[in-house]
Amino acid sequence: MKPTNLQTSPNGKNPTHQLPANPITRRSFVQAMGFGSAGLALAARSQAAEKVIQGFEKAPVSADSSKDWKPVSDRKVRVGLVGYGVCKFASAFSFQDHPNVEIVAVSDLVPDRCAELAKVTRCTKTYPSCEELIKDDRIEAVFIATDAPSHARLAVEALKRGKHVASAVPAVFGSLDDAEDLFKAVKASGRKYMMFETSYYHAEVHAMRQIYRAGGFGKLVYSEGEYYHYMSEPIDSYKGWRIGLPPQWYPTHSNAYYMGVTGGSFTEVSCMGMPSKIEHLLPAKNLYKNPFGTEIAMFRTSEGGMSRMAVSWDSPGYGGEVGRVRGQKGSFYGKYDGLENNLPDINRPPLPPSVQPGGHGGSHGYLMHEFVTAILQDRTPLVDIAQSLNMTVAGIVAHKSAMKDGELLKIPQFQL
Repeated sequence: MKPTNLQTSPNGKNPTHQLPANPITRRSFVQAMGFGSAGLALAARSQAAEKVIQGFEKAPVSADSSKDWKPVSDRKVRVGLVGYGVCKFASAFSFQDHPNVEIVAVSDLVPDRCAELAKVTRCTKTYPSCEELIKDDRIEAVFIATDAPSHARLAVEALKRGKHVASAVPAVFGSLDDAEDLFKAVKASGRKYMMFETSYYHAEVHAMRQIYRAGGFGKLVYSEGEYYHYMSEPIDSYKGWRIGLPPQWYPTHSNAYYMGVTGGSFTEVSCMGMPSKIEHLLPAKNLYKNPFGTEIAMFRTSEGGMSRMAVSWDSPGYGGEVGRVRGQKGSFYGKYDGLENNLPDINRPPLPPSVQPGGHGGSHGYLMHEFVTAILQDRTPLVDIAQSLNMTVAGIVAHKSAMKDGELLKIPQFQL
């Protein structure tokens, strides 16, 4: 799972073939992900030399990632960054490298980490907590990369202070009440909110989204997403929040393989769980009394189709996020196969030359750029509050279903 930070405050391998109008070969797909053949070799050697937490392997920079980029404004958004824990997350999305961003202040609860965050982001102002940082009237927008249980509370406080908010995943942590509170706070504030769900800017999800919007799939009859993050040992976390975490409380990496393609939602769910044999995942060892190391959910979609979404902490082998879709007019599993011959451009949008794609499939830079550009253009960001909560809440209800041996449950809906 994507480790964030400590805190109270701061904190596929499918062979590819040709698309009819926009061919994706294995080589071009890899390049779209930010890799060239040399980059793949370098990445492999780098990972062998230093073990990186799953998802944080940085995609090498490709000249194509900034091709045809043009600025939309000469204004700089004044940003505050919060959270520099296990994965140094607040700096990982390259806010500090965007030509339209000024880093005003940073924060982490641990003074040494706070000082390092300031250094790597070239910022001179620090605060001992997120609560203090968001009082700074110079800051227009804040990126909350703290521990997951603090995301919603800190986002609400920042919105009430008139800040735009970007948040690491999940938007809320196991609480439907927090989801309602966050939704109301965003609506009342009139500010932008965006959850940084990395799967949205995986090259294949972006391609599927463009094809879907162009009508290449029609309605999706079936979709699936899988998020596997084997944890034989617990990842360090503030107050041990990751230990025994219910898998479907961290559902957005997989759920995005439907919602990030269609913009739709899940309306009801039946979910089954399987107990883990890993000691730190046992119910007696975790805060949540969660018995499951793996949870597999079957959802009904807002289009009337079906979607299977898996989250697992205890299955070794290939990790990360993978998915596929099947529609009434076509399907996508490494390639498009369907009735539409006139497909749209499936390349991810260009980044400023100073911004790297980063980790999680080369998605970090794209998420940050989308958030900043939405502020500059005064428009709704791609992963808006409704999408963020629909992705997250579906998992909360799915875990409830698993605890009731797969009982079919309705899922609350959020709409802008």
